[in-house]
Amino acid sequence: MSTAHIVIGVGGGIAAYKVCSVIRHYTEAGHDVRVMPTRNALNFVGAATFEALSGNPVTTEVFDDVDQVAHVALGRQADLVVIAPATADLLARAASGRADDLLTATLLTVSCPVLLVPAMHTEMWEHPATVANVATLRSRGVTVMTPAVGRLTGADTGAGRMPEPTEIAALGDLLLDRPDALPYDLSGVRMVISAGGTREALDPVRYLGNHSSGKQGYALARAASQRGADVTLVSGATSNPGDPASVRIVNVDSAREMQREMSERAVDADVVIMAAAVADFRPVSVADAKIKKGDDGPAPIVLDTNPDILAGLVRDRTDGKIASDTVIVGFAAETGDEHGGVLDHGRAKLRRKGCDLLIVNAVGGGKAFGTEDNTGWVLSADGRETGLPFGSKTLMASRILDEVAQLVPDGRVHPAD
Repeated sequence: MSTAHIVIGVGGGIAAYKVCSVIRHYTEAGHDVRVMPTRNALNFVGAATFEALSGNPVTTEVFDDVDQVAHVALGRQADLVVIAPATADLLARAASGRADDLLTATLLTVSCPVLLVPAMHTEMWEHPATVANVATLRSRGVTVMTPAVGRLTGADTGAGRMPEPTEIAALGDLLLDRPDALPYDLSGVRMVISAGGTREALDPVRYLGNHSSGKQGYALARAASQRGADVTLVSGATSNPGDPASVRIVNVDSAREMQREMSERAVDADVVIMAAAVADFRPVSVADAKIKKGDDGPAPIVLDTNPDILAGLVRDRTDGKIASDTVIVGFAAETGDEHGGVLDHGRAKLRRKGCDLLIVNAVGGGKAFGTEDNTGWVLSADGRETGLPFGSKTLMASRILDEVAQLVPDGRVHPAD
């Protein structure tokens, strides 16, 4: 996109140092960045650091540059506001509409997307006052990230850790591309998502696999969690796209391991998304020792067919093993051939599988696998076909989740009041 005007607010928490990477992400992308720390934030990172990274002056005070009415001018031109870390105090001041420094005053003048990234001790995050403040902000259309679970200040561990800068930047980029991409509309929805490729062992050092990076499945998990869903991610082999905050991750290797985890977890799920690239075949036998080349060339590898996990999930729904209103979403990586184009094969696959939605991607020639961007179509069991414009995999995830949200039964979704 063209140059954007981005305000990065910094709260007074120990995680303030992480924001330096977020600032660099946006300046290196060519955007105009203005950093607005709170007074306490400067106890952790100095103004000189923020000025050097952003290339713009830094102040905390409304009464600096009074002639320019900075809080109004900067708020009006902002295309995105990211505040990290958003401390409990800063969330409270934002929710109540306080304007006692440049950052909170600017918040009252913006009409662009606002992304708040909480970071605090678990007790503070779970306190009823903070819970109420977060609900108030979300009800106004502000995106408040769910924090990660992990090491906090000192020896403490729990919910309240600030997500990593790469995840903050990914969601900020998403809001720049699509301001309405992260409504808090999936609260209470239990979602199971698969991602990555499966590996079928040949011997202790070799396997059959594919080029899946896992980026699309991880993007779905990240976006769904930030829209309020309770997400479990069953992950095969990936190119390490970064663990999404507040998402449970279950690691598997083979197709049969993935089948077991998906089948068991689908029993309690409202939505199941099969985004993983599952190997179609596996060796009939696995050698106990490394297979040697030998003088006669390689020995033949006899293959068996792996289970069709997506079809099995649909069958379980039909048989009553999982709820009849569970939404099931599949993915199809297709290439055109003499029998038809990508969409033709996708439509045929939707009919065979019997899922509610099928996401169709064209692959090959550097498309889809391992890339940062993607495009495709959403095919619905009721005959609707929705194009997914080319863009980041996070952007595609947000559009897919829009379609999913429409299918979740009443009573499963509990939007913020």
